[in-house]
Amino acid sequence: MGWLRRNLFSGWASGLATLLIVALGLDLLPGFVQWSVTQAVLAPDAGLCRALDGTGACWGVIAEKWRLILFGRYPYAEHWRPALVTLLLVALFVFSAVARLRMSRLTLAWGMTLPLCLMLMAGGVFSLTAVETALWGGLPLTLLLSLGAIGCALPFGVLLALGRRSALPAMRALCSVYIELVRGLPLIPVLFMAAFLFPLFLPRGLGADVLLRVLVALVLFAAAHLAEVVRGGLQAVPQGQFDTARALGFNQWQVQRYVILPQALRAALPALANSFIAIFKDVSLVTVVSLYELTGSLSLALAGDADWRPYFLEGYLFIGAIYWSGCFALSRYSQRLETRLSRN
Repeated sequence: MGWLRRNLFSGWASGLATLLIVALGLDLLPGFVQWSVTQAVLAPDAGLCRALDGTGACWGVIAEKWRLILFGRYPYAEHWRPALVTLLLVALFVFSAVARLRMSRLTLAWGMTLPLCLMLMAGGVFSLTAVETALWGGLPLTLLLSLGAIGCALPFGVLLALGRRSALPAMRALCSVYIELVRGLPLIPVLFMAAFLFPLFLPRGLGADVLLRVLVALVLFAAAHLAEVVRGGLQAVPQGQFDTARALGFNQWQVQRYVILPQALRAALPALANSFIAIFKDVSLVTVVSLYELTGSLSLALAGDADWRPYFLEGYLFIGAIYWSGCFALSRYSQRLETRLSRN
């Protein structure tokens, strides 16, 4: 009862909002349960789904197309490789969130796992069939692009934030211009430039893989946004911390490394977690440059099949649940990290 009073009925406005939400839930929930559970079809039978005529969900489309949705155009006989990559990445994330290891050991674990995942996806070694990056897709591509963008954009963003606060006018102006320029652009034009415009400026026969170009575009785009988050954390550290560290004999970089940045990143952790979640969701936009992550692989799986094409809603709910699970896991990990750091 005490929890209810504090959180749901702390005042007349809070109580009224709680009652309205409960009433809305009681009105909508029975119909949703009936559509999604009671009258739903679970078997991969298109005839049964058509007989429902929209009165129930056709989850059979997931049972029929789940491999194409999760792994995209990757060769069907080699689906065990992206499945193993997905399990490795998810297991490593859970291990990183649960185990209390030093940063050096976590960095070593990620540094060993990511090259192994890339080797499994690309093949060409240890009698694995080579698979070009244009055929990568689905959940493994989403995870690899997200992890690559987050892991590379954060240190670049820290350098940009430090550069924007630099005492050197040229460095400060250069970083400021870059941040303001990139923050003023939507992600889709940046991806188009990386995928189609950038190769036009390279010599004939010299060009990076489209997946690498898109990853670089994601990193450059995300770094500009992370730089402002880190700069906010830097501004939260009192000037006295810097002065005291200098008085103790620390040089400029030692002050940033051991005194300022740990406090700044801890203060900016909630905003950083929010930015990481945004990067994870923004990866869905790479479909516009013909890299078929989860959203694109769903379109590939259903667009060419007239029997299952009408059931895009169930497919989007399925991949929406995957995205929500990833965002929720990142959110919980950041909260756990905040608690651990505040206790330390």
